[in-house]
Amino acid sequence: MQKFSLAIHGGAGTITPASMTPEKFERYTSALRDALHTGTAVLEKGGSALDAVEAAVRSLEDCPLFNAGRGAVFTHDGTHEMDASIMDGKNLEAGAVTGINHVKNPVSLARAIMEKSGHVFLAGHQAEEFAQKMNLPMESAEYFHDEFRYQQFLAVRDEEGYQLDHTEAKNSDATEDKKFGTVGAVAMDMHGNLAAATSTGGMTNKRWGRVGDSPMIGAGTYANNKTCAISCTGHGEFFIRAVVAYDISCLMEYKGLSLEEACRVVVHDKLVPFGGEGGLVAVDAHGNVCLPFNSEGMYRAFRKTDGTEKIEIYK
Repeated sequence: MQKFSLAIHGGAGTITPASMTPEKFERYTSALRDALHTGTAVLEKGGSALDAVEAAVRSLEDCPLFNAGRGAVFTHDGTHEMDASIMDGKNLEAGAVTGINHVKNPVSLARAIMEKSGHVFLAGHQAEEFAQKMNLPMESAEYFHDEFRYQQFLAVRDEEGYQLDHTEAKNSDATEDKKFGTVGAVAMDMHGNLAAATSTGGMTNKRWGRVGDSPMIGAGTYANNKTCAISCTGHGEFFIRAVVAYDISCLMEYKGLSLEEACRVVVHDKLVPFGGEGGLVAVDAHGNVCLPFNSEGMYRAFRKTDGTEKIEIYK
């Protein structure tokens, strides 16, 4: 039987039952389920891993619960700066975008960059001009305005620090309930091809055009049919410095580690000692799935050909 696997995430961080009402739990699990089934529907019909991860991430971008697309957080200037990336494990082609304001689904722009621009990484208003040329849906600032996100922004806009995604803490360190709200997906299709995609709105109150790991190929996103597909979520500065996604692939390719072993080495042995908090979703060339994280929780889900499906939030 031809196999497929799909795994998604909606962010990692200090996510505990104490910080989650039953209503919120149901909303998050329902949104994860919708995204998982959207991507799985592509794979069940024999569609490509690339189509599946784009579809799953678009679903998460359209949901205001997650810090990507419609749920993107506010910058220090009261605007939105969204990032995304996508990679095809079959040919190592990739597309990425950073600092865009009005593109409804940044992950689709990343794919258009990969397939139609002749480049890998575009930024800012000129990337939006390319999106318009590609006839991608655009939205006004009102579309991305979420009142919860706005209140987050108001609470910290006069401070020097930033705030991480859903946190309700009022200090700039946001240590009480920090969540890294990046979304992402990885897949293996029935043809054995791998793909990964990641999308984010960054950090509340971020300044100076800050860019995290999500749009960086090799740091937040990577896919290679020889090894694995990876989508990360965490404190981006640490994931960039550790080149997390590519490092897992390298450990598999050059040291012969399994997906689970490579993920453990990077997420727990490498990131933790120097303060890198977060997690990732991964799938290898055999369809094995791994969803490691070193934080209290991670919004995550996966599904396989045999109908095995799991949606989890806490550790």
